[in-house]
Amino acid sequence: MKIVSMALWLGMASAIGLTGCGRRHATVALPAVGGGTVVASGHDDARFPPAAPAPRNGTVAQRLRQYGASARQSHAPYFQAAGVAYPPAHLVLLGLKEEQALEVYAAGKDGVYHFIRAYPIQAESGALGPKLREGDYQVPEGIYGISLLNPNSNYHLSMEVSYPNDFDRAMARRDKRTHLGSAIMIHGDARSAGCLAMGDGAAEDLFVLAEDTGLAQIKVILSPVDFRCHKLPDDLPKQPAWVSVWLYAQIQAEMRALPLPLPWAGAGK
Repeated sequence: MKIVSMALWLGMASAIGLTGCGRRHATVALPAVGGGTVVASGHDDARFPPAAPAPRNGTVAQRLRQYGASARQSHAPYFQAAGVAYPPAHLVLLGLKEEQALEVYAAGKDGVYHFIRAYPIQAESGALGPKLREGDYQVPEGIYGISLLNPNSNYHLSMEVSYPNDFDRAMARRDKRTHLGSAIMIHGDARSAGCLAMGDGAAEDLFVLAEDTGLAQIKVILSPVDFRCHKLPDDLPKQPAWVSVWLYAQIQAEMRALPLPLPWAGAGK
């Protein structure tokens, strides 16, 4: 596969009105191995015929055998176009509530992150603002990792976000809150109760990518908005003072290391 030049990508962006903060989701043809093109879209449930339903007693290794080939084939043009070897040395998953997108960033051994692709979030519950207690149906906000992969999820496949983290616990002690909740997942299907529901095809991609990369090398940033482009809306529900002073400052600092998406890899339906 030939890597398309930056000039060509920028020309495409100009032609179809896609740039950084003004991005919209798009489906674009990328050059394919051996000539021709491959359609590149973040929403990929229709890429291949549906896989057979996963048995409920499988292992991570069995899921890799079941979904690995199609997931890696899906990722290949994005990683090649970004110039990042697969599997990457480091991975960031950026979940944006307002934009309803999960953006994938990867870095090689040099530690420089490149935008790879984005997936539309099929369902999320709650409003903008962090998760404060069990049963509030909020998606957390903050800096997390992936603590485990669940090959037998009720929602096809899932990855557990490491909520609550040390910061969440410290703020709970400060506010005298208990019962913070747990088991926050990035999973398949299109239903959510405090998790990110990505659809089954995206869940397969992300599951394989996470295992291939190594859980210790993955960072998950969950943010109310893309702070690189937007401010918080004026009608944001009232939050504890630490949310804007400390939490959102942390999120913004982490996001500064991530380049804005290039237009070709938007999450298109």
